[in-house]
Amino acid sequence: MKLSRILSNQNGVSRKQANALVAAGRVTVSGNVCREGSMDVDRFATVAVDNSIIQQGTEALYLMLHKPAGYLSATEDKVHPTVLDLIAPDLRAGLHIAGRLDRATTGLLILTNHGTWSRGLTEPRVRIPKVYRVTTAHPISPETAARFAKGIWFEYEQLTTSPAHIEQIDATNARLTIYEGRYHQVKRMFHAVGNRVVSLHRERMGAIALDQALAPGQYRTLTVQETQSVSG
Repeated sequence: MKLSRILSNQNGVSRKQANALVAAGRVTVSGNVCREGSMDVDRFATVAVDNSIIQQGTEALYLMLHKPAGYLSATEDKVHPTVLDLIAPDLRAGLHIAGRLDRATTGLLILTNHGTWSRGLTEPRVRIPKVYRVTTAHPISPETAARFAKGIWFEYEQLTTSPAHIEQIDATNARLTIYEGRYHQVKRMFHAVGNRVVSLHRERMGAIALDQALAPGQYRTLTVQETQSVSG
């Protein structure tokens, strides 16, 4: 929301008066004097006039969860437990999931109340690498790496996936890096080469790696460095 509008809505002044307050240097945004009424200010910023707070900034929350199998990446469900059930009740309000995992998939899951930040982590155009540990039902064929690097055609979406990199660990285990997050993408890619995924575990999203100290179901707040690694 524009700063002048926040002042007008919360301080009971006209838009013209709001701009005059800003121009006079009487308005601060998160402690910094702002002289542009047209500045976009989100709900996380604290706005004050003459040191009197008119918008108390909401605390931005960024959580890393080690998702166990059996939990839905959803905020609520009438049948299955959701990942929010694993979060302390006083932290749940306003949280959403940045990059969902299906119910059987385990590993790194990010929850936040900061929508702009999470889009910087999940939008396909950003091309943040997402790394998965994959176990397959059958030995991974020699041509799999080349097929994935070229891209796999998805009939439903009428598109070819972005080039992906596979690092084979043994006959049926590999580490796969993709740059999108399409519906059941990893499973569909292996299906396209005649194989089947039997377990899937997300290890990393960009510079954020799953903390090995977290047991399944445990979570922690992201570090400053982890949060700042995402352009939001």
